[in-house]
Amino acid sequence: MDRSGSFPANSADISSERDDALAGVTVIVCSSCRDETGSDAHPRAGALLAEDTRRAAAGENIRIRTVECLGNCKRRLSAALLRDGCWSYVFGDLETTSGADLIAGAKLFATSTDGLIPWRGRPDSLKRGLVARIPPLDMLKD
Repeated sequence: MDRSGSFPANSADISSERDDALAGVTVIVCSSCRDETGSDAHPRAGALLAEDTRRAAAGENIRIRTVECLGNCKRRLSAALLRDGCWSYVFGDLETTSGADLIAGAKLFATSTDGLIPWRGRPDSLKRGLVARIPPLDMLKD
């Protein structure tokens, strides 16, 4: 029993809360991105990043989606992290093996109390590769 007179949550409750938070995050990967050579080879580098991200998310309650183009071609492999009611993030300069970094960022995002991905603990590729941070619509002012 803690000081409030309540029993601490059991590990199943904590796991369920974590899963619920993760379910609120979506990783969007640009599947049409080319590699640094600009090759038209298939599968495209973006599709390989999407597959790597799906592998990294195995067993996690995180949505992985793809889109044909994020319009960030100068920064090559790109992805975005979205969370309902929070800021959205676009990243570039990723590698086909950056899936684990995207999932690590998604986990940080899911547990954030202020709707921002904390800088501390963010993988380097998500620090260096930040392209834009977009506010939620309800935060915009006229």
